[in-house]
Amino acid sequence: MPPEFLRPLLSLAGLGIGYALYQLAHRLGEPWQSVAVGALFVLLGGAAWVYAAGERWIQVLAALLLVWGVLRAVLLH
Repeated sequence: MPPEFLRPLLSLAGLGIGYALYQLAHRLGEPWQSVAVGALFVLLGGAAWVYAAGERWIQVLAALLLVWGVLRAVLLH
């Protein structure tokens, strides 16, 4: 398959996996729930940064996700 057909399929698969992991993380008790959700945001930000490949607006979004994930895991309980 050409890459332009795989991109929407991978996006939908990633969305489903992310939603499932987010719901599973909410089953944990505090403080592990905040740490797990924060870690998911950090992973999402890292993946977005790698995916960006020079696109500045995606890198800004990735940086915001990374910061939010760290804040969520450490400070926002």
